[in-house]
Amino acid sequence: MTKILVTGSNGQLGNEIRTLVSEFPFQFTFTDVAELDITNIDAIENLFKKQAFDFVINCAAYTNVNKAESEEDIALQINAIAPKNLARICNKYNAKFIHISTDYVFDGKKFQPYIETDAVCPQSAYGRTKLKGEEFAFSENSNTIVIRTAWLYSSFGNNFVKTMMKLGKEKDELNVVFDQIGTPTYASDLATAILSIIQKVENKNSNFFSGIYHFSNEGVCSWYDFTKEIHQLAKVQCKVNPIETKDFPSPAQRPFYSVLNKQKIKDTFHIDIPYWKDSLAVCINKLQQQ
Repeated sequence: MTKILVTGSNGQLGNEIRTLVSEFPFQFTFTDVAELDITNIDAIENLFKKQAFDFVINCAAYTNVNKAESEEDIALQINAIAPKNLARICNKYNAKFIHISTDYVFDGKKFQPYIETDAVCPQSAYGRTKLKGEEFAFSENSNTIVIRTAWLYSSFGNNFVKTMMKLGKEKDELNVVFDQIGTPTYASDLATAILSIIQKVENKNSNFFSGIYHFSNEGVCSWYDFTKEIHQLAKVQCKVNPIETKDFPSPAQRPFYSVLNKQKIKDTFHIDIPYWKDSLAVCINKLQQQ
């Protein structure tokens, strides 16, 4: 049976992978920082000495974009050194490595969806550390897939969808930026895509084509549009005002345009990607049933 190690498994994506274990014929080992410190290469190697893995999915990340501006050293350890360590040990023990990255590697100044070969130019500490993680992973292990995603949300953890539902119920009025454009990504869809890729590789329906891939849901919206749709689906009555980024200053600079082109991952692994509004409806329905 295919053995998969999932790191950072208490986060949104890790938890979504957990919910899918019964749907895939794999043996999973889930770890988070309490079980495995991935910034410590010896700790990773000790685990590999005890247990063999065919694949490692690294969901761990330092994702507090604003805080990373003052804690870049800590973000670097988790976002760059940890994937470097994992990739090196995967290479040594002949495991394939799947690492999750971000749209923040781009400067957001383009006006058509980013393809994998577009020039990277991160504008924040978070983006810089995530880009370093990509580079380190490939330098340590040629059997690496990096999946860049964007605007991730889930029924697990803290995220924009849950925050907007909560604030919409508490406040009469909200100001949300309308001049940052991207695509929300339901973590469950990303989890399904990752496990589908592994299944296709194991069933010999596909090779493990290493490289960079983009994955988000289909479609395009602003944070303002996203909020309006969240409130409509959750039946929240709250006035939402569109504002410009300059009216909502934050320590980290965010890309104005971060729509990702998903053609490469769709063509390579024959994956269907749902429309963002359809996936949002699934997630909100799940949240309302909890």
